[in-house]
Amino acid sequence: MKAARFAKFGSPEVIQTLDIPTPVPKDDQVLLKVFSASINPLDWHLLRGIPFAGRVMMGFLKPKEGWLGADIAGRVEAVGKNVTQFKPGDEAFGTCRGSLAEYACPFERALAKMPSQLTFQQAASLPVAALTALQALRDRAKVQPGQNVLINGASGGVGTFAVQIAKSFGAEVTGVCSSRNANLVLSLGASQVIDYTHQDFTSSSQKFDVIIDNVANRSLLECRRALNPKGKYVLLGGGGPDNRGLLGPGLSRAITSALLSLFISQQMSFFIAKLNNRDLLVLCDLVAAGKLKPVIDRTYRLSEIRDALRYLEAGHARGKVVITIASD
Repeated sequence: MKAARFAKFGSPEVIQTLDIPTPVPKDDQVLLKVFSASINPLDWHLLRGIPFAGRVMMGFLKPKEGWLGADIAGRVEAVGKNVTQFKPGDEAFGTCRGSLAEYACPFERALAKMPSQLTFQQAASLPVAALTALQALRDRAKVQPGQNVLINGASGGVGTFAVQIAKSFGAEVTGVCSSRNANLVLSLGASQVIDYTHQDFTSSSQKFDVIIDNVANRSLLECRRALNPKGKYVLLGGGGPDNRGLLGPGLSRAITSALLSLFISQQMSFFIAKLNNRDLLVLCDLVAAGKLKPVIDRTYRLSEIRDALRYLEAGHARGKVVITIASD
């Protein structure tokens, strides 16, 4: 089978599409024929080996595994002896290391059956980004009906899901994006849009109960100005493509926000999603209720993975970037 791998840290040019053996599922895994996968900032963090502190897990001089992809959607081909929720022929989506391959072996606990309303491409766009948005809003920010929620980076992969999920919780949503993406963000449920090219959301008189920050383009002290006295600021992910150095700006801000929260009335925190089957099912319910719909910007073939990662790393994707592995 073909799979995307990299043997050294670097730019997308180091990625190779190799022929490797088809994996065999363990007792608690399924063998999935992959129809679609999607890429996330995690992929270029792994590819470039940044921030450097992350190499404790990634490998210091060269990658330990060299896999790419975490989001996956496909059809079950075989199941391990302990698997009870899936059988061959089932269509499933979820998370799996090395999903940019023709076959993969996700754990049963990392999968859910695909909602009938979704295509493989749409299902593959959900897991990491939508779970991040769901858990940040529900578990960390604890958003309540009627609260004012600002999504900084509202037109990106996590942002498009965050706008819809915050709206489903009954919040009044403000999205921060460029003018070219304003209509998209409004169509997803935002009550208003702030065009960051003309207006700084931290300098206005408007205050928010919650800020979900996908961009980290304003300092923590500036973001505090836009929060109510008991407001909550949640930073998602680890920073942008220039996240170099030992910790990088993302992890540095995570540490600073934790320390700052000790001395102020507002809560400032950093968040990374916990991927699990239970919340995949919550996403399925939101999709079935018409409250959540994936936004896909571009699709690429597996052979075009270098171009796909270059596009994602540029930081201007509207919604998700999806890789088509096989045709249904």
